[in-house]
Amino acid sequence: MMVSVSTSRPVISRSIQTSFPSPGLSSLIAPRIHANGFTMPRRMQTQGTCMASDPTVISAAELASRLAQGEDLLVVQVTSRQVYDAAHIEGSHCVEPAELVSGVPPATGRLPDAERLARLFGRLRLAEDRQVVTLDDEGGGWAGRLAWTLDVLGRRDWIYLDGGLHAWHQSGLPLVSGPPPPSDSTTGVRVTVDRAPIAEAEDILERLDDRTLTVWDCRSWEEYTGQRVAAARAGHIPGAVHLDWLELMQRDRGLRLIDDIAGLLARRGIGPEQDVIAHCQTHHRSGLAYMVARLLGFPRIRAYHGSWAEWGNRPDTPVET
Repeated sequence: MMVSVSTSRPVISRSIQTSFPSPGLSSLIAPRIHANGFTMPRRMQTQGTCMASDPTVISAAELASRLAQGEDLLVVQVTSRQVYDAAHIEGSHCVEPAELVSGVPPATGRLPDAERLARLFGRLRLAEDRQVVTLDDEGGGWAGRLAWTLDVLGRRDWIYLDGGLHAWHQSGLPLVSGPPPPSDSTTGVRVTVDRAPIAEAEDILERLDDRTLTVWDCRSWEEYTGQRVAAARAGHIPGAVHLDWLELMQRDRGLRLIDDIAGLLARRGIGPEQDVIAHCQTHHRSGLAYMVARLLGFPRIRAYHGSWAEWGNRPDTPVET
């Protein structure tokens, strides 16, 4: 049903604890599980050197091989500093999740301003001609958020380490401890924001009755149906398709992506022939949704960075339960 607009006080967004808690460090010291490799859809397979604007997904074994051969990849782990200091791939850099979001309430997950992005990627020396490998410790949410941010900055040839730290560890590959490598960059880089990957609330409001637009809500079912409240109003954007981000990963195989990911999306009515806008609560979980769609070659995928923290707190947006 349609819910009338509300004048309730905005609810400041915080991280939503899903039914699958962040693995943290405990899984990193668990017994190793050696599993068969992920069967990637053809569009997602690596083919040697990537073409510009063509992202790929890579297995832990292949990444280890390329690093061992001396390939100059910029490996970025998106985790807390605590997790990074305890366990990371040697030579990788750390980006904390808070560095990828504005932090301004109520929609704390919006893109940071250009000055903050310039400082962050100056520290990483992104301006250098190095391909970025993105990974995390939770199955792809924060890694996908970094991938989306790279797309926004015009660096669209990133690589996703399938399964992140967990897949690397389960493959029997070494992890090291200690602080990040020092950066000799004392200034930021010049950033230019490409708005093509960014969706705003108005982009959705203008097309609520447009069947060529699919809004992908990747929150939990309880959030989607309004049973769980994380804003002034609960529920979902009218017409939004629900597909929980957790359904995209194999929790018994190092958080690797599921095999028939394109088929799952098709069965939910999410396909490359449509304009697709993904969202969650703060564009964290939808980072994985966005990244998967990019890896599958969706030509018109965007992320609503205000997400439900914005939509559910605005007094002028329609809501269904």
